[in-house]
Amino acid sequence: MLWIAILASFVAFLDSTVINVALPAIAAELGGGLTTQQWVVDAYLITLGSLILLAGSLSDVFGRMLVLRVGLIGFGATTLLCAIAPTAEILIVSRGLQGVAGALLVPCSLALIMSNFTGAAQAKAIGQWTAWTTVSFIIGPVLGGLFVDFLSWRFVFAINVIPIVVTLWMMHKLAQVDVRQAGTRIDLLGATLATIGVGGPVFALIEQSNFGWASPVILVPMALGVASLIGFLWRQHAAAQPLMPLSLFSARNFSMGNIATTFIYAALALGGFVIVVFLQETGGMSATVAGLALLPMTIMMIFLSSVMGGLSGRFGPRLFMTFGPIISAIGFLMMLAVELPVDYWFQLFPGTIIFGLGLATTVAPLTSAILGAIAPSQSGIASAVNNAISRVAGLVAIALVGVIVGTGLDLEGFRRGLIATAVLLIIGGLVSAAGIQNPEGVTPLVRRRSQEATQPPPAPAE
Repeated sequence: MLWIAILASFVAFLDSTVINVALPAIAAELGGGLTTQQWVVDAYLITLGSLILLAGSLSDVFGRMLVLRVGLIGFGATTLLCAIAPTAEILIVSRGLQGVAGALLVPCSLALIMSNFTGAAQAKAIGQWTAWTTVSFIIGPVLGGLFVDFLSWRFVFAINVIPIVVTLWMMHKLAQVDVRQAGTRIDLLGATLATIGVGGPVFALIEQSNFGWASPVILVPMALGVASLIGFLWRQHAAAQPLMPLSLFSARNFSMGNIATTFIYAALALGGFVIVVFLQETGGMSATVAGLALLPMTIMMIFLSSVMGGLSGRFGPRLFMTFGPIISAIGFLMMLAVELPVDYWFQLFPGTIIFGLGLATTVAPLTSAILGAIAPSQSGIASAVNNAISRVAGLVAIALVGVIVGTGLDLEGFRRGLIATAVLLIIGGLVSAAGIQNPEGVTPLVRRRSQEATQPPPAPAE
């Protein structure tokens, strides 16, 4: 069951990592510059982020395994559409459809872990899920870079085929009976309001550089989106079976953890985008080399995430969620040493090591704290809410790239992107320090070390 959850999430994460490496090649062939690059990322994230909540309800109505299976098949089909897209517009639409399928994957996979593991075993399983899904951060950029350099950017989408087939085969062999909740209804109005509420402002943020803030093309989607978000919150308060039960946020770790998620995942999306695109467009590196740039971070995630998840289960998540993002921020600030021509080993490599250490310290405890605050019966919708928040945070960050770095990723724009990423990470750490509480019965690591230091030595044996 754990491996099904890992591989299903792996597919969605793999796609999000491979695409950044291919963005310059896509823009070179299909045109559109930075705007096309932003839309290729955000078209996927808009539908993914706005429909993840709906996926949580669908899994309750139809069963997690069925929804997961449909998501995998749909993801494979839309991947092929992306690969053969003849224009930027068709690629962007195909990416949006791919996001619809991707929305069915991650929340269902995490819900399988939450419903099949408890206590410290659950924290460890989440750590393993984090570590192994992080393999996508290695395979995606590296294989994507090789495909871009030696074949075509279109082949980067073929990377998804093998994990999709393997996951479907494992699900067939497991033959687990789905558990459905009787009487559950799907809030279609809420889903519509959420989609418009996310899509409208993101469209305005990306296209404002082309039309200007005073243009009706920008003002109307922005106003409609904001009004839809307000309507969505009202609907969630009034609906008998809401997509996002507001009662979930009465749990302190869930609410504060999701606020921290907003800043941390916005930082990760922004930082990953600016590094990979800058190294190709300004640094003159090939797609393969740019894809390898963050490899040290990924290796650290693989080896440390499970360990950090286990430690978080023993000592509580607060310390890890506080210092992890701040350590990652230090890594990004170290990358400000970059000059032209870029010297990777002296200017970027040290920062990626520190970034990787901080990220490995953060992710598993963050996920464990948020989902551990909610009853297992609500784990599906809780994981859907958390994933929706992380995806929306990422797509807003990408939409703001033009505002942060300007019209292109030159050296000064790159540095502004690094500083913005570091600030977001520091805010995420401070939110965790102020808001996250360790579960009852768990002794924080610092206090436990203090207690061990002050305890008298054991009496000698008689």
